[in-house]
Amino acid sequence: MTEETPGFEEKPDVPSGDATDDAAEAAGTTSPQAEEVPADRAGDAHAQVAGLTAQLDQTRTALSERTADLQRLQAEYQNYRRRVERDRVTVKELAVASLLTELLPVLDDIGRAREHGELVGGFKSVAESLETVAAKMGLQQFGKEGEPFDPTIHEALMHSYAPDVTETTCVAILQPGYRIGERTIRPARVAVAEPQPGAAPKDAGSAAKESGTEEKSADEESGGPEEG
Repeated sequence: MTEETPGFEEKPDVPSGDATDDAAEAAGTTSPQAEEVPADRAGDAHAQVAGLTAQLDQTRTALSERTADLQRLQAEYQNYRRRVERDRVTVKELAVASLLTELLPVLDDIGRAREHGELVGGFKSVAESLETVAAKMGLQQFGKEGEPFDPTIHEALMHSYAPDVTETTCVAILQPGYRIGERTIRPARVAVAEPQPGAAPKDAGSAAKESGTEEKSADEESGGPEEG
């Protein structure tokens, strides 16, 4: 026979609270506090995106401003280069013009010697070399007899009237003029002639009329045309 101890009863094992929580976690169930964590993280993510967007906008604005500054500096530099190049060319032209202006009396002496037949021998070679160098530096001579008088390039030293001109004309070149490109460094010094005061220009009709009058006068002097 089996003896039972009085006062003790067998009870089934009941899992404790910790064991229950472990089982719930194993089954995939979560508490209400665990469900609130993703919402907080989503808010933080939105805040971070907004902050990054603001920083990106500021960066773009700064980039646009720096790009505009760079373009402005490039334009100013190009203008500076053009201005320096223009000033350099101007200074060079002025220096060349100043040098050639000092040589004009020598060129005048060479021209007079050539007109009088004195440009011979070694002096001729030196004179021609000097004229060649001056031409290479851009010096150009101008002024011819018979061309219309232009006060912008001619300087009238003598004045007269002539019946065979229809406008103020250069009839003699006393000193040739010189220019460098479009810059006149000395005007041509000339003698000019103007039409006779009160003389009317002759046209073809008046010339023919005068010719007919002369033929009629000749017929009258000869007694008229002969009769057959």
